[in-house]
Amino acid sequence: MTLALLALPLVATAQKKDSIGTVIDEVVWVVGDEAILRSDVEALRMQSAMEGVKWSGNPDCTIPEQIAVQKLFKHQAQIDSIEVTDADVAQEVEQQISYWLEMVDGSRERLEEYKHQNLTQIRADLREEMKDRQMVQKMKQKLVEDIAVTPAEVRRYFSALPQDSLPFVPTEVEVQIVQLTPKIEQEELNRVKDELRNYTERVNKGETRFQTLAQLYSEDPGSARRGGELGLMGRGTLDPAFAAVAFNLTDPKKVSKIVESEFGFHIIQLIEKRGDKVNVRHILRKPVVSQESVDRALGRLDSIAADLRAEKFSFEDAASLISDDKDTRNAKGLLSTDQMRTGKTSSKFRMQDLPAEIAKAVDTLKVGEISNAFQMINQRGKTVCVIAKLKSRTEGHKASVTEDFQIMKDVVLNKRREDRIHQWVVDKIKSTYTRLNDDYKDCNFEYEGWIK
Repeated sequence: MTLALLALPLVATAQKKDSIGTVIDEVVWVVGDEAILRSDVEALRMQSAMEGVKWSGNPDCTIPEQIAVQKLFKHQAQIDSIEVTDADVAQEVEQQISYWLEMVDGSRERLEEYKHQNLTQIRADLREEMKDRQMVQKMKQKLVEDIAVTPAEVRRYFSALPQDSLPFVPTEVEVQIVQLTPKIEQEELNRVKDELRNYTERVNKGETRFQTLAQLYSEDPGSARRGGELGLMGRGTLDPAFAAVAFNLTDPKKVSKIVESEFGFHIIQLIEKRGDKVNVRHILRKPVVSQESVDRALGRLDSIAADLRAEKFSFEDAASLISDDKDTRNAKGLLSTDQMRTGKTSSKFRMQDLPAEIAKAVDTLKVGEISNAFQMINQRGKTVCVIAKLKSRTEGHKASVTEDFQIMKDVVLNKRREDRIHQWVVDKIKSTYTRLNDDYKDCNFEYEGWIK
């Protein structure tokens, strides 16, 4: 007999009580052979409150319905053998934990108190949650992968919209940069390496634990809170130089040689190897750039900017031949960003999506003008010096087919995808056994058919 056939008595009777008989948990929904507990609903409510998520409608109805919908997608993903990689799951787990830690001022203790679990339990629960989330996302992508729209369909859709319903396209800019990284003096490099050698010696002598030193001194805030532990990682998710050493470690009691990566200098200690993944702890130290070195880089860039304004050579040539930013050098200095993890890239940014220092530098520029040199911290945590050119600016405006066809096409495409997914859920509900606690009978659900 399947759980689905047992669902009716389950909803009515499956309860967990404390020592004096008070109900502390119960099955509130059954979807196919999956049960949804009241504790599941409350956990999502608590997480949403922590992250500032606002639910439309009545959260008492919306939250359990969303859990039920995710179970429909997850079940179909299992039927269709949708797979996600351990590396992707591990990366998302660590990103989520880092985000939560930032919300509680980096306090592991406060996070554990809030979640009523230790960090190991939080990480274990998150692995399943993130795996399910990625399976659901891939299932949705599969359902809509064949949807396409023609130019004629885009024009028809928008011709039927009232003028005040047309989407507003915010101001967008294209920006080119030339970047120089200030040179770090040898004395500073020696200082950082001596620090790491000292840590290694203290661990090897048994004076202290690697984890303790990582918590005290590592400049990787995400892993420092965990005693330097990174979690199971695939080779492709690590800096190549770091990975080369980490994957060659064999003795958990030994500390690696000093490793230089694009983030700074590290020492590494093995925790475990599992298949093609490795879990290590590390201590990161970043050399400090002197103000004299920064000033030299700023002065050189201001000189380059003056030559560019005098048209002695082009900004594109400067970006290709002088800039040391590997992300933009081959694109002649043009900044670009991934769009929603689709593999597409765009060179157009809303001002608020640019790094703050670059946005401030180009905010008052006219198209074609070049900023003065300025310093900033890049996404790898390094001090760099930059000049920026405003390549183009498109002021905010109501969308039109002639000027914003791609934007309007995306609107229609997203509407078609949403309609497809909505109808899929409605059809799936019709063919799936569902049973709800009486508390939810008066809910105004987004999808019809839950109550049968």
